[in-house]
Amino acid sequence: MSENDRFFMELALDEARKGLGRTAPNPCVGALIVRDGHIVGRGYHKRAGTPHAEVHALADAGAAARGATMYVTLEPCNHTGRTPPCSHAVVAAGLSRVVIGLSDPNPLARGGAEYLLAHGIEVTKGVCERECRILNLPFIKHTTTGTPWVVMKAGMSLDGRITYRKGQGGAVTGRAANQAVHNLRDQMDAILIGVETAEIDNPSLTTRLANREGRDPLRVILDSRLRIAPDSTLFVQDSPAETWIFCTHEASIEKESVLRQAGAVVKRVAATSRNHVDLAEVLSVLGRNNILSILVEGGAGVHGSFLRHGLFDEAYLFIAPFFIGDAGTPLVQGYSAASADSALHLVDVSLEQLGTDNLIHGFFQDQPR
Repeated sequence: MSENDRFFMELALDEARKGLGRTAPNPCVGALIVRDGHIVGRGYHKRAGTPHAEVHALADAGAAARGATMYVTLEPCNHTGRTPPCSHAVVAAGLSRVVIGLSDPNPLARGGAEYLLAHGIEVTKGVCERECRILNLPFIKHTTTGTPWVVMKAGMSLDGRITYRKGQGGAVTGRAANQAVHNLRDQMDAILIGVETAEIDNPSLTTRLANREGRDPLRVILDSRLRIAPDSTLFVQDSPAETWIFCTHEASIEKESVLRQAGAVVKRVAATSRNHVDLAEVLSVLGRNNILSILVEGGAGVHGSFLRHGLFDEAYLFIAPFFIGDAGTPLVQGYSAASADSALHLVDVSLEQLGTDNLIHGFFQDQPR
């Protein structure tokens, strides 16, 4: 991999990130067309059913694409879905070389690199492969398992408390961390909380960004008995996103009718031995509805259940520089580890300062990435 190849692929990754949270069930892909060291075309995939990144970049480059090099973060598709094969468009445009970040994990779409080679185009693969893979971990997991990528998010004190008093709401972390959370929401397909958090905080679960327009993800509430009030903010606010409530089959039909009239979408799933909704079935339903990524914001019991069943893939933990003490709610309830060997570990951990707070980010050890 040459320095030039890495430089231009990193710029293609910047293009791809523009589509985060907007392309499901498709991947986020960016493409650049470079001629004599200059970018003559660029594009990214904007949403499913619309032209792919390669097509946008070719249109941007026009006649300058002939004999040029394309940098694309994911192997050009080689099948006809809602759009024609990108590999065919690349050949038709007369490109001389294509540099690919990541091979396509979708067996229906792969084969683009072989098609290009068969038509005389030089192909280089694996440039910035790790970065391209991390960008599309939700797509890769959904393609291979049918379920979404699950992200744990929490704001807490140094002693792991997410509220100042049990049964009371209120933010623990500051403004910079709050803005980072809204950036996260903007990049996710769905956001999930439990009914207790919904009752205590009465949240909007929308995306509010200071410098640009955000996108509201699908709102998901775990409410096994349909306790949530129909006049909650979730149902009366102005937002284009839907609110889905997952309950068990034993929940009241009358309550379901009232919530549907309020605008909720009610989904019934199996109950666990604790009379909670079955999380594996919840994730399966979301996956079947083309949800590739989901941000789990709590509360403590929800975090504990996801941890207990090993369902988290990634974590964003925002930590304020003070202690709250015993009166506060712990980050996790219903999960425990007997030793360091049996505990769930984060790997590839990074630390970032956000105002007076710190963000710990990492991936759960056993998850593929």
